[in-house]
Amino acid sequence: MSKLEEILQADVEAEIKEILTQADSQAAKMVSEAERRAAARLAVHRKKINAEERAALQQAQSAAALSVATARMQAKGEVMARLRQKVLLALEETASQPDYAKVLQALAEKAMQVAAAPQAVVAHPDDQEKLSDWARQRGLELKADPGLHLGVRIVSRSGKLIENTLPERLHRAWDTLAAELNKLLWE
Repeated sequence: MSKLEEILQADVEAEIKEILTQADSQAAKMVSEAERRAAARLAVHRKKINAEERAALQQAQSAAALSVATARMQAKGEVMARLRQKVLLALEETASQPDYAKVLQALAEKAMQVAAAPQAVVAHPDDQEKLSDWARQRGLELKADPGLHLGVRIVSRSGKLIENTLPERLHRAWDTLAAELNKLLWE
């Protein structure tokens, strides 16, 4: 090998070495840049996943809270409906109590306070005997209505009807009673 060949070969090897060094440097920069971009994308992706996870968790908690609130409201409604049924049953039992005649007479007196020129008192056929003396003392005709339950109806001379029954009174007072029961039971 001649000196010139040796010099040329050394130059070529040096040039190859420099090209390889530059290529390695450029490759390292590219890898570094790719890693940086991947890390940035990964960070953005993690933030997005974390945000989605928090949103999903919050949505699940809200759905669970709504479900619990709905179940509570439904349970309260069922309890209140059962309580109302029990009160109605207790009112039904009133008819078999010894002082039921006094209850009917008190209902009739209240209805009479509203009636102008009362003419008759109407009661269930089973209750007529309990009101007969009371009606006679007030000069009222006693009539029967099998559809009238746990109460009376006063008929005025003008034809106006004033009904006063235990179930009707419960119905009118139920909202107030229910509010009080709610306070007692759940507050």
